[in-house]
Amino acid sequence: MPLGLHFLRLTIFSAAVTLLSACAQEPQEAAPAETPPEVDVATPIKRMITDWDEYTGRFEAVETVEVRARVTGHLKEVRFKDGQFVKQGEVLFVIDKRRFQYELERVQAQLALAEKEYARAEKLSKTNVLAREDFDRRAEELRVARANVNEARLALEFTEVTAPIDGKVSRDFINVGNLVRENETVLTRIVSVDPIHFYFEASQIQLMKYVRMDRSGTRLGSDTTANPIFIKLPDEEEYVHEGRMDFVDNIVDPGTGTIQGRALVPNPGAVIYPGLFGRAKLIGSGEYEALLVPEKAINTDQSRKFVFVVDKDNKAQRAYIETGTRLDDGFFVVKSGLDEDARVVVSGIQRIRMPEQAVTPNFVTL
Repeated sequence: MPLGLHFLRLTIFSAAVTLLSACAQEPQEAAPAETPPEVDVATPIKRMITDWDEYTGRFEAVETVEVRARVTGHLKEVRFKDGQFVKQGEVLFVIDKRRFQYELERVQAQLALAEKEYARAEKLSKTNVLAREDFDRRAEELRVARANVNEARLALEFTEVTAPIDGKVSRDFINVGNLVRENETVLTRIVSVDPIHFYFEASQIQLMKYVRMDRSGTRLGSDTTANPIFIKLPDEEEYVHEGRMDFVDNIVDPGTGTIQGRALVPNPGAVIYPGLFGRAKLIGSGEYEALLVPEKAINTDQSRKFVFVVDKDNKAQRAYIETGTRLDDGFFVVKSGLDEDARVVVSGIQRIRMPEQAVTPNFVTL
């Protein structure tokens, strides 16, 4: 190899080594510090509230009547449409009247004869021609004849079966032409619709809570006071049907450990049918001041509930809490585990990934 070319290669190699050494000795710039994530925080709300206890129950008609035949005969006519609303006294069924009309005519004739016999006996008794026992017999025959006429008229009246109450009628349980029997054959059923009853069961623990609140004057008992109750139907989200308590049973069922309560609920338009289930909330406490946090701030760790609070060093900590009633506006009552001046994380919770993580709190108003 020529000497000049070898010298050139050595010179280039030496320059590259010098450049790499200089780069290795040059100081590295420090990476910028990471900014703590921002979260929205707020102090719990203080508000005067009342607790509500929730129950599941069933609606029942205030009045339910099985319409029965009161005389025996063949059904001749049905005068209603299945499922229609009827008024008290409205004719629903007609039983063949002919036999009863004939019977009325027969006993009316007997009455006329008895009246004549009595009038004749009365004249004779005044002249002492007729013995006293014969006069008494004629008077008794007249009373029996009058009773027979009244009974026959009543039987003829019963051939028209009328609605005993206002309400909604079911279908006809027996068709025209069939024999119906007195006090046995059920012709149809009528239920009242407005108002309607709501029945539910309360545990003996809840019963004792109500009794003790009543005795202390915190909340009057529903057995003596028409406490408000709010109910929602299976397809409803809100408790829109307002009623009033009107009955609490006088014994606890030893088999279930529950006691029955009942409310009277207006039912305009007959929207609620007997037999429907409903979810109810009943006033469960006196008024008191409570701490409230929004539902979105509450997290669950297995069976325990907690919220994140930001301490004085702006670090997120878990605060395990006991919750109470959920209010209609989405806030939960906090029974324990939280101070009224705590800075609760209400938004940005997903940015907290570890205990005691530093955060940047942003104060908001609930």
